[in-house]
Amino acid sequence: MTADTVTETTASGGGTLRPGSRRGAFGRVWREGRPFLWRRRGAVARLGAWSLVEFTQTFLTGFGVAQALDRGFLAGRPGVGLAWLALAAVAALPAAVTSRALFSRLADLVEPLRDGLVRRASAGALHEALTRPERAHTGAVSRTSHQSEIARDGWAGLVMALRSCVFAGAGALVGLAVLAPPLLLVVLPPLVAGWVLFAATLAPMAARQHAYLEADERLAAYAGALAGGLRDVAATGGGERLAGEYTALTRAQCDAARALARWSAVRVLALALCGRVPPLALLAATPWLLGTGMTPGALVGALTYLTVSLAPAVQALMTALGTAGGRLLVVLDRFTGRVPELPPARAASADAGADPAEPGATSADAGATSVAAVPRRPGAGVRAEGAPGHAPCGVELTGVSFAYGPGARPVLDGLDLTVRPGEHLAVLGPSGTGKSTLATLLAGDLSPGGGLVRWRPGEAGAGARPGPPAGTVLLPQHPYVFTGPLRDNLRYLRPSAPDAELARALAVLGLEPLLRRLGGLDSLVEPARLSMGERQLLVAARALVTPSPLLVMDEATSHVDPVAEHRVETALAAHAGTLVVVAHRPSSARRADRVLLLDGPRVECGPPSLLARTSSLYRELTGAPPPAV
Repeated sequence: MTADTVTETTASGGGTLRPGSRRGAFGRVWREGRPFLWRRRGAVARLGAWSLVEFTQTFLTGFGVAQALDRGFLAGRPGVGLAWLALAAVAALPAAVTSRALFSRLADLVEPLRDGLVRRASAGALHEALTRPERAHTGAVSRTSHQSEIARDGWAGLVMALRSCVFAGAGALVGLAVLAPPLLLVVLPPLVAGWVLFAATLAPMAARQHAYLEADERLAAYAGALAGGLRDVAATGGGERLAGEYTALTRAQCDAARALARWSAVRVLALALCGRVPPLALLAATPWLLGTGMTPGALVGALTYLTVSLAPAVQALMTALGTAGGRLLVVLDRFTGRVPELPPARAASADAGADPAEPGATSADAGATSVAAVPRRPGAGVRAEGAPGHAPCGVELTGVSFAYGPGARPVLDGLDLTVRPGEHLAVLGPSGTGKSTLATLLAGDLSPGGGLVRWRPGEAGAGARPGPPAGTVLLPQHPYVFTGPLRDNLRYLRPSAPDAELARALAVLGLEPLLRRLGGLDSLVEPARLSMGERQLLVAARALVTPSPLLVMDEATSHVDPVAEHRVETALAAHAGTLVVVAHRPSSARRADRVLLLDGPRVECGPPSLLARTSSLYRELTGAPPPAV
């Protein structure tokens, strides 16, 4: 998948944002929401009954202020005015008492929704993982945790805002009609205009919220897969390409957020029409209203209704519908509708770095956490069946230097080395002297900063080539075993290897107890349930069933015991064309044809018996006795 494809897929919401799709989303949510509400109609009725207290409080607040002015203070009867104000104040007391009951009734509506969504998401994820594992992705985790909490909080906020707006708004409008019907002619037009404009933003806002959630989910899934395959990315040189795809996903998420913000600005205008314009319209119409016979108390009472009750309730509902409501619709749509397929997250496999047809590419199982033994060959990925390349391959290094970064001290500096075809070479040296760097140079994973690395296949008449031959294998210190059948793990580099060869490789390496414990070749391998040593032995068995002209082991047996290490190196030395071992134990050096000693600028190379006599560094590293005098 190219970066352009990622951008197009993300921007379109994976093909789910069609014209009218929001209307379909509302229909799906409403069809499943009606039975939910009907089963909880008792809780809805109890919530409404407790909310009648808010209706009474709202009505008495404005009406009490109006009567306190007209019948009390303006009529020269301060006692009557104070009594009406006291009544308005006392009306607010029951609301504080009923808050606990309101939230208890609210829980009867909110918690079952969240629990049902979690059950649905979990069941759906398990069903998909069992029936269609190739479609399984991390979106299920988001739905069972983050998105279900969004639905819970959004539903709670929406219910409370709707309840308050209905009962407080009804109390205010009834109070305005009781005080003076002409007040409704001034107040209702901006309210209606604000609601119409607000309603016009619902569908676009829901679509933008939907696009933003999908973009966020894709980015999270891609980032998780990319983090799990960083070693493969580095091994295949796919960093630049994957960075481009990640940038495209990030840009798509930013674009979705900006589109959401633009429609939010329109919604701010709707809020202003409903909340700010009615009081201003009332003040502007004051001369006309007073001319119709309206009392000053009624005017002040109307202003109280607008500023204390109606405007806050309307604004709260609009805010809840615009934010929590939009998110709620989108999230519930994802639970009730078809979950869009995410673009395949390829960073977890080695093919994330290059197209299989491109030079230097490698391929891996899509479910792998990383590649266990990475094949290096120009022009293809996993070694083709029957392809030439098992003839031993030699390597020539001429003046090779390598440093990790400009100005850094070279790890290797002017190294000359010839590895003969079919040779077994061990590499020894203190930590930090470039052993692993040399291993990756020999396998073709790195290019030298200076000098030349040339590979010489052992066929008659074959000349030097600039790249490693087909089937070159690097066994790293940290083995990469992917989740999948044991047979597939062992056949990764040679897909058609017969079961008899797999069984023979397991037997040679002493892995028959592990085979029995797992339950056979068809059993599922879970890397987290294997020890590091077991993983190293499994990838060694993988290499053992793969013809290889050049096998490089970079401390690939560091987590197994000496007996198992001896079995591995002996088997691979007899099987591979040319074997280079970055030694973890002195015994590895004694089994080699020659030993290369790296110690900064000091380099020695020769048979183990010769180095035991002539090299103090070799004796220090291996514990060999000093030569007899």
